[in-house]
This record gives sequence, C-alpha cells and structure tokens, in this order.
Amino acid sequence: MRRTIFEPEHEQFRDSVRKLMQTEIGPHADRWRKAGQVDREAYLKAGANGFLCTWADEAYGGAGIDDFRFEQIIIEENMRHGDIGFYINLHNDLVAPYIATLGNEEQKARFMPDIVSGETILAVAMTEPSTGSDLAGMKTNAVDMGDHWLLNGSKTYISNGILSDVVVVAARTDPQARHGLGLFVVERGMPGFERGRRLEKMGLKSQDTAELFFNDVKVPKANVLGEPTMGFKYLARFLAPERLVAAIGFMANTQVAFDLTLDYVKERKAFGRPIGTFQNSRFVMAEMKAQIDALQCYVDQSVLLLNDDALSAEDASAAKLLTSELEAKVMDACVQLHGGAGFMEEYRICRMYQDARISRIFAGTSEIMKEIIGRSLGLDDRRLA
Repeated sequence: MRRTIFEPEHEQFRDSVRKLMQTEIGPHADRWRKAGQVDREAYLKAGANGFLCTWADEAYGGAGIDDFRFEQIIIEENMRHGDIGFYINLHNDLVAPYIATLGNEEQKARFMPDIVSGETILAVAMTEPSTGSDLAGMKTNAVDMGDHWLLNGSKTYISNGILSDVVVVAARTDPQARHGLGLFVVERGMPGFERGRRLEKMGLKSQDTAELFFNDVKVPKANVLGEPTMGFKYLARFLAPERLVAAIGFMANTQVAFDLTLDYVKERKAFGRPIGTFQNSRFVMAEMKAQIDALQCYVDQSVLLLNDDALSAEDASAAKLLTSELEAKVMDACVQLHGGAGFMEEYRICRMYQDARISRIFAGTSEIMKEIIGRSLGLDDRRLA
C-alpha cells in the first residue's frame, strides 16, 4: 500500500540517508558483526551529514526539525541499507532526548554539540540483573554527599555499553520511596565507572551490549538530570516514544525480510518452476503482505500522533506489541520459504531471524505491553478485586 504521510522534502531526505547507509554503513556490517561492535566513525559520519538528532536546536549543531518523520526515515533506511547493530536510533531518539529535555542550559551546552556531531556516543542504563522490566525494584543507588552524589551498583544488557562516552544512569535516591529514582549523567573516565565484558548474544552481533559497574562513582551535582527523586516519572514520560521507535524498526525489518523472500521465491525453483508459484507460497506471501501493510498504517499514524504530542502510552504499547509479534511471525515464515538456505548464516534472512528474537523482550516485553493495554481498559486486577 502506498504510504501517504511523507512530503517531497521527506523523500529527498530519505535519498540522502540511503546514500550514507549504502556507502558508509552497510559495507561494514559483516566486519562489525565479527568484531562485536561498530566503528566509532559511523557516528561521526552520521553526524557530519546531519543525521544525528535532527530535532536538536541549531545552537547545538542540530537542524531544529520538530518532525519525527525525519527520524523515522533514518531508522527505516538503516534497517534496509545500513546495519541493525548501528544503534543510531538509541542515540538519536532514546537517550539524547533525556539530556535535551531534562537538562538545564549548562548541561545542554556542555553535552549536546558533541552528541549531534557524533563525538559523544550515548547509552542509557536502567536494566539490572535481578529487575528486568521492574524498574521500581532497582538496587543501584546514589547517596547525596553534599557537593556530589555517590553512585554504587551494576547494570546489565546495556546497548552501546562499550562504545558509549556518556551514560544516563537510573539509580535509587530515596530508599523509602518505591519510585524514588534519579537520573545521572556518568561520563567515560569517571573513577569507579567500569565496563564489564561484552555480552555474547543470539543476534544483534554488531551491537555492543555490556555490563556496567559503578563503585563509589562521584557524580557531580551538575550531572543530575532534573529533580533527583523524579527519575521514575521521567522514565515513564519517555517510554511511549521509545516503544514507537522500536515499532518503526520492527516494521522496517519486517518489510526487508518480506522483500528478500519475495525475490527468493521468484527465482528459486522446485519441480521445474519457481517456488513462489505454488499455492502455499502464494498464500503465505499474500497474508504477510496484507498484515504488513495494515500495521504499517498503524505505525505511520502513531508517528503523526507523536508529532502532535498526542501518542498515548497504550497506543505506543500496542504498536510495540503488534509489530514485534508480526516481525517474529514473518521472520519464521521467510526462513521456511527459503528452505535450507534460510538456516545458513551466509543468507541475510538467517541473520535477521536471529536479530529479531529480542524484539519481543526489550523496550518492555510483550507481556508487559499487554498489561499496559489491559489496564487502560479498566481491567486492573487491583481495582476489580
């Protein structure tokens, strides 16, 4: 189905992004996958071309574009022509907004220019070994020492954990309050800040995921974002955009898998004819096409709602839930249609299948998404009991 949300200027921007992804990102994907991380130069090149934080104020080197469709295009083109492990979406749309929105003028002036240029790579550290999606159960803590905060604890499954220069760390600041959290900007080189091993994963091999450790890290008061006890509310505030960012990536990944498989079933022959001409293949491809088109409309509408500051938590959760589940279904069907080739690493569909398994887990599991949607319907067991 023809998508109608983009204007000519968006398509011109897409051409520019596609060129960068095809020439500077995609050609390195295999090497990065083996190395376990992307090159820092990837962020520098994206920054030099104006593709980091398009929304950022011009005073900090951004384009000042208040239109999330441009960020959507960057995500889509990276999925198709770049590398899924190049977490430009994490940098642009998940972490940088914490600093740009919650930071004071001094903090923004100090951090944002290098974030926009790609000289500073970002990460956010929320997940802990024993908490998962339960942020209220966080054990990492920060104690007010008068002129600084003393940070102690550990985080795991942190994307950009090795490459990052600045990490927004969530930590408990009020031991008496279940939701008493603060957000702290921890910089590379701070004494007591250590990185653990790069974690070996099923997929997303080129995405550097690591453990982080904080041992009596002295965080200056100037590195606290907003109020030091309001972190839980801040995190909740950014969850809807985060889940939409995830949904955009899942849909782009799903469309690429479909396109690869359509080409394959047209060319691969069995019993003297293309396997795509068999009724089962046609029906499977037809069903996937219909579902992808329908859900793409939902995601596109969600982007427009975000532009209008009208995207609800439940709508974003629905987008994340449905797109991650569809991605899983499509990847499985596409591997099946590839036959034995789909099980071989040399075929992109095999690698995409591995990469997609995490989609139903990170940014909130499918089960958590259902909880959020269900409670929005008034089906909260605590109220109905």
